[in-house]
Amino acid sequence: MDVLVTGGAGFIGSHIIDKLLELDCSVICLDNFDQYYDVNLKRRNIEHHLMDDKFKLVEGDIRDFGLLKNIIRDNDIEIIFHEAAQPGVRASVENPSKTHETNATGTLNVLEASRLIDIEKVIFGSSSSVYGKVKYLPLDEKHPNIPISPYGVSKLMAENYCRVYSEIYGLKTTTLRYFSIYGPRMRPDLAISIFTKKALNGKDIEIFGDGEKTRDFTYITDVVDASIKAIEKGDGEIYNIGGNDRVSINELAHKIIDITGSKSKIIHTSPQKGDVEHTWADINKARRALGYNPRIDIDEGLKRYIEWYQAIE
Repeated sequence: MDVLVTGGAGFIGSHIIDKLLELDCSVICLDNFDQYYDVNLKRRNIEHHLMDDKFKLVEGDIRDFGLLKNIIRDNDIEIIFHEAAQPGVRASVENPSKTHETNATGTLNVLEASRLIDIEKVIFGSSSSVYGKVKYLPLDEKHPNIPISPYGVSKLMAENYCRVYSEIYGLKTTTLRYFSIYGPRMRPDLAISIFTKKALNGKDIEIFGDGEKTRDFTYITDVVDASIKAIEKGDGEIYNIGGNDRVSINELAHKIIDITGSKSKIIHTSPQKGDVEHTWADINKARRALGYNPRIDIDEGLKRYIEWYQAIE
C-alpha cells in the first residue's frame, strides 16, 4: 500500500509512519517543518527512517495545491493520513489567519487533490476542540459543536469539508476526533511536556486558572491503533478517540510530581483564553465500528513518557 502522511514529521504523524512501515507500506512523509516549535525535534522524529527504501521525505506545505497533486499522482498514493495542522489553541487566538489557512484551506487542498486523482481514502486527524462549550458529559459525536477558539473553528470547518467531499464526490473519508494525545515525541508546549521538565528540574509547576479543568488523556499508541483500523472501516463517519482517562490539571501535575519524586510546588496563574473547561470522550461508537479499545491508562502512560523523556535528555 502506498500512503501519504501529511505532517508526518510531527508527533502523531511520525508514530503513524512507524506503524505503516512496520506493516510494510510505502510511505511519503510531507512536512513543512514549521517553526512553531524546534524543527530539530521533528527531524529527530523521522531520522531513523531516512535510509529505508520504503520511506520518502518531501519538505513542503499542504497550502501548495500543485505540490499535493504532484505527490499524490507521481507516487500512486492510495491512502492519505492527514495530520498536518497549525496546532495550539493559544496560537490560534494570537494568529487566527494562519490557523485557518493551514487547517481549513489546507484540508480543502488535500481533499480536492484526492478527488481529482481518485485516491481510495483520506483519514483526517481532528480534535475534541470542535466541541467547545460543554452541554453534557461524556461527549458523544452528537454533542453540539460550539468551538471557543479559532483552532476549534478551523478543525470543525475541516471536518465539514471531509463530510461534504464524502457525500457529494464519493471520496471516502474518516474523521478521528483526538482527545489530548500524549506520549514520546509530544510537542514541548503541551502541559505534560512542560510539567515533566519542571518536575525533573525541581521548579514550580505553573497551572493556568484553578487547575480544575479536566482532560481525557489518550496515549499515542492507542491513537495509532485507531488510525490504522480506520483504513478499512468507518467510511464517511466521525469518531471520538479518547483514552478513558479524565483527570484534572491539578491531578495531572500531582501524578507527574509523584512519578518523578520531585519537590516541585504547584502555583496557579490567570486562566488562558480559548481553553475549554472539560473534555471526556464517549468512545462507544469507535468501539463498535472500529474495534477501538484504549489500552494504556494515564499512570502507565505518564511513566512511559517520563522514562522516554529522561532517556533523551
